[in-house]
Amino acid sequence: MPLPACGLYRTTVPLGTSVPAGRLVYFHNHGEPSAGIYLPTAWSLNRAQWQEHGTPIPDEAWAHTLSPLRAEGLYRVREPFTCCDKRCRTFEAGLLVQLGYTGEAEALLFVPEWTHAGLGFPERGSAVDAGRLQLLEPLKVPHGAHPPPKPAGNLLH
Repeated sequence: MPLPACGLYRTTVPLGTSVPAGRLVYFHNHGEPSAGIYLPTAWSLNRAQWQEHGTPIPDEAWAHTLSPLRAEGLYRVREPFTCCDKRCRTFEAGLLVQLGYTGEAEALLFVPEWTHAGLGFPERGSAVDAGRLQLLEPLKVPHGAHPPPKPAGNLLH
C-alpha cells in the first residue's frame, strides 16, 4: 500500500516518546533518510510553521495510522452552519473564512475583515467540529513571490 500524500494530519498513535497521539503534524512521504513528520513550532497569520528537521516514521504501517486534515487556507461557506452543538457562532453562506488548527489538531475558523489597510486576519478563531468542515469550499489563492515555507531539513521534497 503506498504512503499517504504529503500534508496535514492528526496522529492517532504516538511516535515513540517524542510525538503523542492527537497532535497536528505535517507528513512528508519521501526524503532522506525516509518519510517523516514535522511538528508545528509557531503560527504566523493563523498558519502553522514547521520544525526544520522532521522525525522519521518507524515503518509504512505507522503512516497509515495518520488521520488526514483539510488544508489550512481560505474557504467559502457553502451553506450555513454553527460551530458546534452549543451553536455559539453561525457561519453564513458565502462567508470568507480561514481554516487553521491548534497544536492538538483542533479545527479553528477565523473570519477575515476589511480594514483601512486591506483584509485583516484576526488572531482568535472559533473552534469548529470537524464534521462541519465539509460545508466549506476551498478558494484558489495564488502564492506571492515568497510562498509559505515547506518543511525542510532531513526530509526534502
